[in-house]
Amino acid sequence: MKKTGCRTPRLRLDANSYRELHCQVLDRDGWRCQVCGSMQHLQVHHLKLRSQSGGDEEQNLITLCAECHERAHRRPDCCMAQLR
Repeated sequence: MKKTGCRTPRLRLDANSYRELHCQVLDRDGWRCQVCGSMQHLQVHHLKLRSQSGGDEEQNLITLCAECHERAHRRPDCCMAQLR
């Protein structure tokens, strides 16, 4: 018999709520990239990607500059190791 786990569905916010959360994450992180400290070209990154069932929760989001964000998607092990 196959066990079925109790999975909670990921949280996917509507555009307005996500924009609000986006600003909260930027404020929380001091408007700085959490890898290199840059204050330029900031973006919000999902630590657990949406494609991997990551949700739009504050604890799953982090501020990265465009360069670190791109690097995180190219080599997730490299960039995210600096955050631990």
